Amino acid sequence: MANLNKVTLIGRLTRDPEIKSFSNGGKVANVGFAVNNRKKNQQSGQWEDVPVWLDLKAFNRETGRKLADQIETVKKGQQIYVEGHLVLEEWTGKDDGAKKSKLVIYVDDFQYLEKREGGAAPAGARGGKSSSDETIEEVPF
Repeated sequence: MANLNKVTLIGRLTRDPEIKSFSNGGKVANVGFAVNNRKKNQQSGQWEDVPVWLDLKAFNRETGRKLADQIETVKKGQQIYVEGHLVLEEWTGKDDGAKKSKLVIYVDDFQYLEKREGGAAPAGARGGKSSSDETIEEVPF
């Protein structure tokens, strides 16, 4: 039986990426991310956005892409497109010794969907046009 673990999202960063560097030269960017689901309010009949709060992690790979370096340039509030996969992280709590876990999305690829502050394109990014003539910047991989 085949399995598929792939996530594609468009949303906004809820905080600036938090970067952690390791003594072996590795690097990870922890990113807060939110997407909205639409739900009809039963009382008012109006459609409302219901946020879904997610944690993303982007890694620099020893060979290949340096996603932590690239996503480090994204700032809180910016909209990006993300492709990734789900990982269940498990650990033992320091306070109570209880087993804890959470689902995290490990980033495999991402694209800028808005111009960065100041209008400058990220290093190595190419611009394109959407159907609404907004500038879309992509990170080449």
